[in-house]
Amino acid sequence: MWFSFWRSRDRFSLDELRYLTNQLQKVQIVNDVNKDFVIEALRSIAELLTYGDQHDSSFFEFFMEKQVMGEFVRILNISRTVTVSLQLLQTISILIQNLRREHAIYYMFSNEHVNYLITYSFDFRNEELLSYYISFLRAISGKLNKNTISLLVKTQDEEVVSFPLYVEAIRFAFHEESMVRTAVRAITLNVYHVGDEFVNKFIASAPQSDYFSNLVSFFRDQCINLSKLFSERPKNPCSESVSAILAKVDEIEDNLYYFSDVISAGIPVVGSLITDNILQLLILPLLFPALQIDADSNLKIGAVTSLYLLCCILRIVKIKDLANTIAAALLYPLETFAANSEVKINGYVSGNNCTNESEEPLVDSVTLVNAGKLCVDIPNKPTSSQVHPGGIIAERDFSCSHLSLRETLLSYVTDGDDARALGSLSVLATLLQTKELDESMLDGIGILPQRKQHKKLLLEQYGVFIGGAAASPRIHRNQVLDALVKLLCRSDISAEILWDGGWLLRQLLPYSEAEFKSHHLKLLKDSYRNCRSALVQETKGIWVDLLITVLCDQWKKCKRAIEASSPRKEPKCILLPFQKLNSEDIPAESSFTAGERMSELVKVFVLLHQLQIFSLGRALTEQPPIQPQIDIPEISRARAAGLDVSGPKPGTEVKFVHALPCRIAFERGKERHFHFLAVSVGTLGWVLLAEELPLKQNYGIVRVAAPLAGTNPRIDDKHARWLHLRIRPSTLPFLDAPKSGTPGETRIKSLVDGRWTLAFRDDESCKTALSMILEEINLQNMEVERRLKPVLDLEL
Repeated sequence: MWFSFWRSRDRFSLDELRYLTNQLQKVQIVNDVNKDFVIEALRSIAELLTYGDQHDSSFFEFFMEKQVMGEFVRILNISRTVTVSLQLLQTISILIQNLRREHAIYYMFSNEHVNYLITYSFDFRNEELLSYYISFLRAISGKLNKNTISLLVKTQDEEVVSFPLYVEAIRFAFHEESMVRTAVRAITLNVYHVGDEFVNKFIASAPQSDYFSNLVSFFRDQCINLSKLFSERPKNPCSESVSAILAKVDEIEDNLYYFSDVISAGIPVVGSLITDNILQLLILPLLFPALQIDADSNLKIGAVTSLYLLCCILRIVKIKDLANTIAAALLYPLETFAANSEVKINGYVSGNNCTNESEEPLVDSVTLVNAGKLCVDIPNKPTSSQVHPGGIIAERDFSCSHLSLRETLLSYVTDGDDARALGSLSVLATLLQTKELDESMLDGIGILPQRKQHKKLLLEQYGVFIGGAAASPRIHRNQVLDALVKLLCRSDISAEILWDGGWLLRQLLPYSEAEFKSHHLKLLKDSYRNCRSALVQETKGIWVDLLITVLCDQWKKCKRAIEASSPRKEPKCILLPFQKLNSEDIPAESSFTAGERMSELVKVFVLLHQLQIFSLGRALTEQPPIQPQIDIPEISRARAAGLDVSGPKPGTEVKFVHALPCRIAFERGKERHFHFLAVSVGTLGWVLLAEELPLKQNYGIVRVAAPLAGTNPRIDDKHARWLHLRIRPSTLPFLDAPKSGTPGETRIKSLVDGRWTLAFRDDESCKTALSMILEEINLQNMEVERRLKPVLDLEL
């Protein structure tokens, strides 16, 4: 007898499953004494059933015969400990996830045990319990299809009246823990993608439909928080503030992708609910008012954040009606969208009076109805008084003094700061790239890149009518071209943003040559000439040795940027458009500042040069037209020193033909003796300090080599034997910045200029050294100018 009691059982056997089930059935209460056994039994049963599903169907047959699911529910009801609840949820989750046989899933869902567990009153103050519960719901949703979903709903008169899985899941849709929110969204998407007609009707009816308005409200709050972070960043320009903005950006874009996934499930009513709520709760009351030039300072969302959000919505939520509504709305002043003077827009009450007193307020003709759909009343029409969906049509004379939103965007392009200009360009570029947008809308905004035969038909369908006559798309296109040309002539804007303007202009140029007026070409040519003159000055500048390298590099980058099929920047660059330096107080006269200025100038020159080539109808070459490098002249200090075209490096042997003895102290009290030499090799140049070789007369080893350009040599006012030199870095750190990384997150290390004071034997030697430096700098500058001559003479 005792032998049989202690006889070991095969772990993966039906006997083991039978034993565990019998033991569970004997449990009358779960307490601290037996909880460990119960937990282990639940875990082992899940393991055995998973094994049996793959190897032996009798395991699950026993599970059904003994109604073990009912035992699980009984154990839950008699348990007084959280750990058992955790294990029970985990056990059932494992079963649902791992059971492959279809009839097994049907059995799991076919009784009310699963719904009982879904609606059980767990204590969700325990975060771990909530996590297990959400995983349990997610496991169930992963097995949903048109057959299984019917086992989890209750119906009455062929209508779904209860669906605990969905209802309980969306209770946690806005939980503070992001992992919970993500799981809930996965559950809802699994439900939506089943495509059950009756379930979809249940989801879209009240009170379940409130989920979608709550979803957009939650998204709106995130947008407001992002705007607050952005507005506070100038006060706290540290890396933590950038990280906070990027984290919020990720949340916002995740939300939009979720909207897109929900809409792609193909439930028309749900798609309309989301679209209407985005318009009614976000775009019309918050985003559009923020775009006004004279916007109230108390607005909940700022202009730059609004521009970013509009780009994201258009790029991610691809709904035809939504895209066309946004585009059409840009053609009107903000006041057009206020239903009455009491409508609060973005935290303030918008005025609706036009400056022309003879005009009636616009608000009588344009209203928000049908849960946020834009509709326009057309007066004096016996037929339908409302026009849907994506277009806004008004047969009224809008002579209100306020600019249309489209004109506001163009004003930001011509007069706004960097962030607003970039944001407005990004919105226009995004509209241009939005496939859901009707071409009539692109034409109305003035950015249609290619006309098609059916344009007039689309204009009649969605066109904007002012004073009874169709507004000319040609006028709007010319306004866009005017704005872009003015942008390219601005000197107070970042070169990176000018490139974005160049891309947009390049999209319009091939198809709008007739509209590209002579005054546009004149403005661009004048701007180009001014930039060219400034570039000629850089051939005598601090960074002349890097000028050709930077120009060749930027030429390739600019060509790629403006010939690309889509804009090169993501919308979040609107919020974080520029790299920041580690040093906040770099002197204005430092070589680093001069290098940034040179780099910016080269970018602008390259862009304007390439646009000039386009306007002349020429093909753009892969490399700029630059003269090749020549050999070192026979009569030169570099040749006399024995240097080749690669130039000197520390450790290089040089001949002391023109070298001058001097002393210098790199550390206080530690003076060293060197021979000084200045040499240029083509566009490069160096000042050298070499130590004399004791066994080789008139020869030395280069110990220090520094750039010749930017040395700014000066003899000391009081000591005629002392020569002061500025020693700048050999390269600019932002030219070597990593290509990867998030815009605005990369912080560039700035380098500080060095100072040398060389003490020569006498006054004459000091003057000779000064002349040597100036002569070599002049040779270097002349060589750079010679090589750049073809690119500076566009007419050639």
